[in-house]
Amino acid sequence: MATRRLLLSPASCLRRTKALGAPAAPGLRRGYSSADSFQYLHRSLVPTMHFQKSLPRLPIPKLEDTVRRYLNAQKPLLDDDQFRKTEELGRSFEHGIGRELHEQLVAQDKQNKHTSYISGPWFDMYLSSRDSVVLNFNPFMSFNPDPKAEYNDQLTRATNMTVSAMRFLKTLRAGYLEPEIFHLNPDKSDTQTFRRLIRFVPSSLSWFGAYMVNAYPLDMSQYFRLFNSTRLPKLSRDELFTDEKAKHLLVLRNGNFYVFDVLDRDGNIVKPSEIQAHLKYILSDNSPAPAFPLAYLPSENRDIWALLRQKLLDNGNEEVLQKVDSAVFCLCLDDFPIKDLVHLSHTMLHGDGINRWYDKSFNLILTKDGNAAIHFEHSWGDGVAVLRFQNEVFKDSTQKPAVTPQSQPAAVDSSSAVQKLSFKLNDALKAGITKAKQNFDATMETLTLDFIQFKKGGKELLKQKKISPDAVAQLSFQMAFLRQYGQTVATYESCSTAAFKHGRTETIRPASIYTKKCTEAFVRQPSKHSTEELQQMIAECSKYHSQLTKEAAMGQGFDRHLFSLRYLAASKGIPLPDIYQDQTYAQLNHNILSTSTLSSPAVNMGGFAPVVPDGFGVGYGVHDDWIGCSASSYPARNVHEFLQCVHKSLDDIFHVLEGKHISS
Repeated sequence: MATRRLLLSPASCLRRTKALGAPAAPGLRRGYSSADSFQYLHRSLVPTMHFQKSLPRLPIPKLEDTVRRYLNAQKPLLDDDQFRKTEELGRSFEHGIGRELHEQLVAQDKQNKHTSYISGPWFDMYLSSRDSVVLNFNPFMSFNPDPKAEYNDQLTRATNMTVSAMRFLKTLRAGYLEPEIFHLNPDKSDTQTFRRLIRFVPSSLSWFGAYMVNAYPLDMSQYFRLFNSTRLPKLSRDELFTDEKAKHLLVLRNGNFYVFDVLDRDGNIVKPSEIQAHLKYILSDNSPAPAFPLAYLPSENRDIWALLRQKLLDNGNEEVLQKVDSAVFCLCLDDFPIKDLVHLSHTMLHGDGINRWYDKSFNLILTKDGNAAIHFEHSWGDGVAVLRFQNEVFKDSTQKPAVTPQSQPAAVDSSSAVQKLSFKLNDALKAGITKAKQNFDATMETLTLDFIQFKKGGKELLKQKKISPDAVAQLSFQMAFLRQYGQTVATYESCSTAAFKHGRTETIRPASIYTKKCTEAFVRQPSKHSTEELQQMIAECSKYHSQLTKEAAMGQGFDRHLFSLRYLAASKGIPLPDIYQDQTYAQLNHNILSTSTLSSPAVNMGGFAPVVPDGFGVGYGVHDDWIGCSASSYPARNVHEFLQCVHKSLDDIFHVLEGKHISS
C-alpha cells in the first residue's frame, strides 16, 4: 500500500503554532541560575508533560462518515461506471463486514485508553516494511543559514548546533521544555498569566484548562525517541532501540566513525570549547574513506540488512555497534560545499551513502560551507517533534551561540577523548557492503530533484482575498498534473493529529470534484469562463480544502480508519473484505502526487522522494510573498516539466485572483 511510506508531516494543519517553539522570554522557575542557563534552553513554568495525561483521545470516525468521505475522494478519479461499482462496494462494506470490524475496533479502543487506535498499527506498518528507509521513508529539512555569515563556518556551526541540541536534550529530560501548544487565541493563552495559573491545575485536568482559553496542547510522547535512539533491523519486523544512559555523540566524516562524550559523568554538557576541540580534531584527520564503508548497510532491504547485522555481531562488532546505536545522535560532517538547492536536496535526502547512519533517529548534517539539515528516520515519529527540535536548535545556536568564530578550542587531548571506531569485516560482510553500494548507487541515479520559487505573491495576498494559501498550492499541483499528463490522480497531503494522545497523522485528499472542475476550466477552456466564474471556482476549492484540512486535524479523515479496519481483519484472520480488493481502492492508495508542507523561520526547505515509481514527491512552503516548491521523481515522470507547470498554474491563479484574464 503506497500510503505506508508516510512523508514529512510538520503540523501542516497546525500552522498557527508559534514558529519557534518557546516564547522569547519563557516564564522561569525560581532558582534559575547562570549555570542553568548554559545547561538548558529555558526553564518553563509549566512542566513539559503537564498536559499529556489529560490529552483527548483520537476519535474513531463513524463508519458512515468514513465511507462517505472515501467515496468523495474516489469521485474525481473515476468514470461513472467505475464509481457506481465502488459505491456499491462501499455501501456493502458499511452495512456488512465493515460494521462488524468497526464495532470490534471501537471495543478494542475502549480497552486501550492509554493510547490511540492508530498508534500500534502505524508502528507496525513502518517497522514491518522491508523496503530501504532511504528514499522510501526518510525525509530531510534543511536549516536556514546563520544570519551572521561568519558563524556558518563548519566547525563553529557544528559546535554551536551540537551544544544547542544537547541543551534541548537536557531541557526535555528535566521537564523544563515549554509544552507544545497550538494557540488559537495567543493574546489570552500565550501569556505569563496563563502559565502561572495552568501549572497549578492537576495534570488530569490541565488540557481542559487550556481548552477554556482556546489553546490546544499537543502530544509529546514521541519526543523521547529523538535522542539515543536507532531503528534496529530484524527479520520480518524491525525494533526501536533507546538507551538514555549513553553520553556520547557519534560523528561521521568521510565514511569514518568517531565517538566522544558530550555529557560528563554528572550528566552536564561538556564545555563547548572541548566539543569544538574534538570536532576540530576529527576535521583534521586525514584518514581516507574505508575500502568497505559500513554506512551503506542501513540503506539495504531490511531483511538483508538484518542478516548482515547479525554477521557483524557474530564477527566481534557488538561493542562498536552498541556505541553507534546508543549515541545521543549522529553528526555528519561533509567535506564539500553546496553548489545550489538541487545539490543541497540530493546531499541531505540521501548523500553518497558513506557518511550517514540512516537508521539513527536523526542525522544532523553539516557541509563544508556550514549548510545544515536534519535527515530523520520516520518510524519513531512525525515532523511535529522534529520541527520543534529544529526550531529550538536554530534559535538557540543563532541567538545564544556557545562559541564564536574567534573562540579557541580547549587545550585538551582529543586523541584520547575521541575514539575512532573500527569494524571487523569478513569476506561475507565485505561482499554485503559491495552489493549494498551497487544497489544504493543504482537507485540514487534514478532520482531527479528540482526546485522553483514563485515570487509574484504568497500568503499575504491570498489571505486578503480570503483564499486558503494551502488550497492554492494544492490546486496548482492538480492543475500542473492535468496540464502535463491530462488527468486527475490520487493525491496525498499529510496532516498531523498531534492534538490527540498518541496521534500520528491523517491524510487530506486534495483532489476533489471542485479541483477537477476548476483545473479543467483553467487548463482546457479558460476562454469559456469569465474571470468572476474562475474566481468563484477557486473560492469553492478553498472552502472545501479548508473543510478537509479541519476534519483531518480533528481525526475525521477516512484513510487511517480504513487502514485500521483492514489491519484488524488481517490480525483476526478474517478474509480481506471486497472493498480492499477493489482496483479503485488500490488506485486511490497509489499516491502519484505525495505532498507535504512546512513553514518555519528555521527551515530553508524540506524534501522527500516519491512514494510510487510513477509519482512525484512534493515538499512546499507558502511564505508571505512567495511560494517555494521542491519536487522529486523517478524516470517515469518529468519533474522539471511538472514544476514549470506548477509555476504556470500559480501564475494563472494569481492573475485571476487579481481580476486579470488568462490566456490558454
